[in-house]
Amino acid sequence: MRRPSERAAGWRQTPVRAADARVRRFTPAQRWVHRATATLMAVCVLTAGCLYLPFLAELVGRRALMVTVHDWSGLLLPAPLLLGLASRALRADLTRLNRYGPHDRRWLRSALRRGSDRPAGKFNAGQKLYAAWLAGAVLVMAGTGLLMWFTHLAPLLWRTGATFVHDWLALALIVVIAGHVWRAYGDPEARRGMRTGTVDAAWARREHPLWEPEEEPERRVG
Repeated sequence: MRRPSERAAGWRQTPVRAADARVRRFTPAQRWVHRATATLMAVCVLTAGCLYLPFLAELVGRRALMVTVHDWSGLLLPAPLLLGLASRALRADLTRLNRYGPHDRRWLRSALRRGSDRPAGKFNAGQKLYAAWLAGAVLVMAGTGLLMWFTHLAPLLWRTGATFVHDWLALALIVVIAGHVWRAYGDPEARRGMRTGTVDAAWARREHPLWEPEEEPERRVG
């Protein structure tokens, strides 16, 4: 079994043939889960804006409808991921996102120092931390939202605390998601990978040197 550094060297030494110009990164099921989750999150954010920002509330009106749409879109947020667990590729990627190694620490140190030494497998350390934080935030938002929706579930003190956590965590979510979108905007090839399922092999070697196509030949496309 080769060590990560050896695998990275092997990846960089592999010549790019015409048939290997693009590498399979995401399956249709994975892209569907991402799009459905992003859509539900966008609906949550937009309806929350209509509930909390006076100028949007006046513009849209129909507060009761906004509350209903916000509640149900929030409750349905985990649904795409749960349905997507039927995909073996998605389960494999979730395992990758949940595994950290020495190269992830190197990536984070380099990122903090704005360095270029950023070894990464299919997902870099920043993407892993973002996925973990988002999963935890969605669970907390769902729990506090339920306490606010079903007022009989907890005493007033708990509901007041839940409202405080829900509102401030929502603000943090908006900031973090905006950062995620900004980073994606700055990397057209990463967006293309999520849109089409494939990425340029040279980009994969540069950004994810520990992710080897020769170990998973089914990812290669002509």
